[in-house]
Amino acid sequence: MDTLSYKTRSANKETADKQWFIVDAEGQTLGRLASKVAKVIRGKHKVNFTPHADCGDNVIIINAEKVAFSGAKLVDKEYVRYTGYPGGQKTTTAEQMLRKQPGRLIEKAVKGMLPKNTLGRELFRNLKVYVGNEHNQEAQKPTVLDLNTFK
Repeated sequence: MDTLSYKTRSANKETADKQWFIVDAEGQTLGRLASKVAKVIRGKHKVNFTPHADCGDNVIIINAEKVAFSGAKLVDKEYVRYTGYPGGQKTTTAEQMLRKQPGRLIEKAVKGMLPKNTLGRELFRNLKVYVGNEHNQEAQKPTVLDLNTFK
């Protein structure tokens, strides 16, 4: 009996088989889109998932301005930030952010679902969000990822 054949191999950054996926955000609910994209970026859909390494894939999101919200979240959902000065707490609704910076809305949702450490900041660099159909990653030859069939 060969005991070495049962050795568990841990994936690392060099052995990870990284791919490029493109996701169309048109008509997708923001939270469901973000959770599935975070799962792909983290690499949890792969059989060789390693929690402490970047073994996930790169994701390109297009049509960020066409993301959908359920219920009254478009008007009611608020994003709070603090400038650091007294009285410097600023609030923005999802509707205002969708009008001004639609890509930032998806980035905030995905970033909130990644680990809050050095690895999470490194994984966040694997996400590219674009307003409209055009993107700059044609050279990577991304494959289309249908989130409706992805679990």
